[in-house]
Amino acid sequence: MATVLNKSLINSLYFVFLLFANSANSSNTLPDIGTVGAGALTIEKEKDYGWAFRLMANQALPIIHDPILNYYINDLGQNLVSHTDSVKMPFNFFLIEDKEINAAAFLGGNVKIHTGLFLYAQDESELASVLAHEIAHITQRHLAQMIEKRSYSNPATLAALAGSVLLTLVSPAAGMAALSTSMAVSIQSQINYTRLHEYEADRIGIQILVDSGYDPYGMANFFGKLAEKYKYTSLPPQMLSTHPLPETRLAEARLRASQFDTKQITNSLDYQLSKVRITVRYSDLSAGGAINYYQSQLKNKKYQIKEAALYGLALAYFKNEDYIKAHEVTLDLLTQHSENLFFIDLLSDTSLALNHADEIIKLLEDHYTKSPDNPVFVLNLVNALQVNKQTDKAEKILALFIRTHPDHILAHLVAIDLYKALKNRTKEHASKAQYLALQGRFLEASQEMGSALAYADNKLDQARYSATIELYRKDDLRLKALQE
Repeated sequence: MATVLNKSLINSLYFVFLLFANSANSSNTLPDIGTVGAGALTIEKEKDYGWAFRLMANQALPIIHDPILNYYINDLGQNLVSHTDSVKMPFNFFLIEDKEINAAAFLGGNVKIHTGLFLYAQDESELASVLAHEIAHITQRHLAQMIEKRSYSNPATLAALAGSVLLTLVSPAAGMAALSTSMAVSIQSQINYTRLHEYEADRIGIQILVDSGYDPYGMANFFGKLAEKYKYTSLPPQMLSTHPLPETRLAEARLRASQFDTKQITNSLDYQLSKVRITVRYSDLSAGGAINYYQSQLKNKKYQIKEAALYGLALAYFKNEDYIKAHEVTLDLLTQHSENLFFIDLLSDTSLALNHADEIIKLLEDHYTKSPDNPVFVLNLVNALQVNKQTDKAEKILALFIRTHPDHILAHLVAIDLYKALKNRTKEHASKAQYLALQGRFLEASQEMGSALAYADNKLDQARYSATIELYRKDDLRLKALQE
């Protein structure tokens, strides 16, 4: 369900993100800049910009709304955050459908990860090292420091820079014009500032990595391979543009890693399954090409984990609409790993494709009873119940999930489809309004909620919808103030 952008918008966004990452990227112990100077970007103001950024990203970026990949990347990210000091705000990790090898930290605890990063990292320690590095940028408030530093010479810079970045997500031409003014600083000064932050993010990131149980060499291994691979290319990947890699930095990363005890790290099955899922579903590989690729891996035993190669083959069969083969392979995998979310998710797809709704509903209900908060179980169960014409039951489960996860975009998309099938115009319009509001499209959201209000015949619903319309109007003013 990823949003598709035109090429010029993507290029403009990449430029903005490069500027953000360059400025947000390693120093020693730093002060809490929220207490420095009247023009400082305080923690609360940074949270405001983080809120605005999430809305604009939902609207403009090709975010992957895949429940199992999102569950995996957030579980990994939050585990790293739980082993981090100086956490002053909640973190939000999200995946972008993009082949570039990159990740970047933004204001307000937002971390963007490209699918290309999964395709390049060999194991979970390498992927975790990149996330740990970006987490360090946020906890040390590197981007906020850069903005504050520039505001010393120009009091308008703080609001102008942060606002123009958000504006670029909406209107590239206007945003880029604003940035060209607010980013007027010396190139050499910016490079030196960036390197200081990169070294600090490396140092703190490796500590986070070790404290979270990962290989301390994960960071040095990943960036070392990346630097070696693109050493002589004229157009290196974005990560090398936004995260410069001089030899001294790599040497220091290896030296830091050597100071920790070496551990035997188990190869993560879920990481390899995530990598395989991205390869089959979010790359240019055709269904036939994917079948040949994983059959070759299995025949020649050229895989890191056999179950991951089998999962890739099952996904490829499903993509090729060979549902019986996909179902058989997935069933075999599930007999060995009965609790694995990836296998349960694919079995849900194959079962519905083969009209085995009753069987998969029973399995999903058993898991849902034990884990009612898990989006993989909830959304698959709702989908299966809807296919099986048990729409009332599906509606109750989905409504409860949305109540506790109001920012889950995919859940709102499922709700729109479900209420349309139920011919419930009131809740269909209300669900559309909530979906639009999560993209920062508050005027459209108000119109949809107005339609819900017109159809509502319950006084409690009418009062709730009226209050929500007023909230959307306030949020629209808040967003515009941050952009301008």
